[in-house]
Amino acid sequence: MNLQKLILFRAPSVHILQSCGMKHFPPPPNYDHIQIPERPKLRFMDKVPFIPPGTKAPKMQKKLRLMRGPETVHNFLIHQQYGIVALGGGRLKWPHFEMMRLAIGRKIDPDRMFAIWRVDAPWQPVTKKGQGQRMGGGKGAIDHYVTPIKAGRVILEVGGKCEFEEVKGFLHDIAMKMPFQAMAVSHEMLKERKEKEKWEEENNQNYYTMKYCMQNNMGGCHKWMSPFDYKFLGKYL
Repeated sequence: MNLQKLILFRAPSVHILQSCGMKHFPPPPNYDHIQIPERPKLRFMDKVPFIPPGTKAPKMQKKLRLMRGPETVHNFLIHQQYGIVALGGGRLKWPHFEMMRLAIGRKIDPDRMFAIWRVDAPWQPVTKKGQGQRMGGGKGAIDHYVTPIKAGRVILEVGGKCEFEEVKGFLHDIAMKMPFQAMAVSHEMLKERKEKEKWEEENNQNYYTMKYCMQNNMGGCHKWMSPFDYKFLGKYL
């Protein structure tokens, strides 16, 4: 009787059959059209612009308009690969250039990668008075030089026989050290971002846009609005 119960309640045997199938892997990208330049690393940027001998270094106003608004010229990737793009306006000092140059020089493989600058060396003078001086006495002496940056400006590019995942890590680290908001991008990301902005503008269902509110003085906004608000419609603050 016990033997019959064991036979009745015995678990059925499990048979595992290994089945093989064809896996599809996409072909690797083709880099035959890419040419590595003679100097693949970023060149050294001068701390002070060249001034002819016998000429006094000119001083300059702040010119905040050089940082306001969108970038309309250098807002695309020349080599259509990867780079760092500014998301807001600001100024780049010489230590920022050195930080980018040294960080990228350590990370890239010069045999199959390269990097280029997309911004000028520091050229705008910034003056500063000595500590403890009283008001007046004219404009202070030149303390350092900066490069003004607008939103959407490409700061540098990285390219070569590599994929975005290889360079995304150190490009993101460099972007986080900028004195303004910046991000690591690829050519496809920039293209998708522009298409998304265009689609959102064309398919906007909200009737009360910023432009409509400004034109109709809603909430008495004309009292506190500046000429830049009319020009950029509150986008680039």
